[in-house]
Amino acid sequence: MKKVLVVDDSQTVLSMLKSEIEKYSDIKPYFASSYKEAMRLLREHQGKFHAALLDLNLPDAPEGEVVALANSHNIPSVVLTGTIDEKAQLSLLKKDVIDVILKNDPSSIKFAVKEISRTLKNYDTTVLVVDDSKLFRQILRECLEKIKLNVIEATNGQEALDLLNNKENKISLILTDYEMPIVNGLDLTFKIREKYKKDQLGIIVISSAEAQNVISKFLKFGANDFINKPFTENEIITRVNSNLELLDLFDKIRDMANKDFLTGAYNRRYFFDSGNSTYSKNKRNDTPLAVAMIDIDKFKNINDTYGHDIGDIAIKEVKKILDENLRTSDLMARFGGEEFCILLEDISLENIKVLFEKIRKKFEDNVIDINATAISYTISTGIYFGFSDSLEDMIRLSDEALYTAKESGRNRVEIKQ
Repeated sequence: MKKVLVVDDSQTVLSMLKSEIEKYSDIKPYFASSYKEAMRLLREHQGKFHAALLDLNLPDAPEGEVVALANSHNIPSVVLTGTIDEKAQLSLLKKDVIDVILKNDPSSIKFAVKEISRTLKNYDTTVLVVDDSKLFRQILRECLEKIKLNVIEATNGQEALDLLNNKENKISLILTDYEMPIVNGLDLTFKIREKYKKDQLGIIVISSAEAQNVISKFLKFGANDFINKPFTENEIITRVNSNLELLDLFDKIRDMANKDFLTGAYNRRYFFDSGNSTYSKNKRNDTPLAVAMIDIDKFKNINDTYGHDIGDIAIKEVKKILDENLRTSDLMARFGGEEFCILLEDISLENIKVLFEKIRKKFEDNVIDINATAISYTISTGIYFGFSDSLEDMIRLSDEALYTAKESGRNRVEIKQ
């Protein structure tokens, strides 16, 4: 959770803001009803606030001084106000203010909190700017960094493709010009769409190209949006945030289809969809794989003794410990009940033994404290290392190894080759 400073002298507005903020798991709010209280919170949490939601006119700061205060601490802010003229609004937006919103109905509260939530997400979001003009790259960088996006630059389409191929960059959105040397924006869009769908990686084209068919060409080739030069800062911010929100929505839909609702681990269907591709690739390269089946020992006893809610907590703890010890390249899924399956590549038999013995020991030593009740349990693990006729057959063989581990006393790791 990221800290947000919320300042308003109206207790009614503060109550509405609090109610709306509670819907967001990424916001940790700190409330103030005056400039003086805001100063105190800023001193207490020096450098810890990620954003601010501010009333423009406070009794002890009637001229918008609280905005300057947040700005002096480099905190991006969304400003709420009862009335404002266009000149004053533009003046605020030149500062570190993301948006100015009129408090004219309850929907404005909802919109303001949504903008704050988007800004918090942007801290962990990377955008690639592609333009051969250093000036335009700098203009775009300033707009995007204002809403706390991480910005990477490329001078042409080929540089952009090279940066995109580096998985460490984790790029979510690309803003590209049309006319560039080496690889232009249209060719870049086409090449990107050969690998990434529109709901996986966003592309916004920003160009002064006047030909009427340019926009339609880009959209046909897979661009998500098109912005004409010259543009305003507010237009860039609004379009970028809107596209990022849409990409987040697609991610949520994918998660609903591919992930287990209780733990957030992948489900069986996704495991086989992704795992079969991994199996085929390694089979072609003649590099061995490992499939591990993990099961909580005497799980029925946990449910019978403590109840199903505690059983669910025990299952979620399995996911947590596995996340802490597996590599990001390892494919882990909940297969049902208390059983998890893991597919590992690029790992030796010796390292498999070390890894899963370490995980077994983690569970053996782990204690969950729930409502002053200490609960502990162990796991058994069955592993198949090598190759079989199919991924399904490898899972069957790892399941046999798991059965052997259970029959041999539980709290064990058994490996078949």
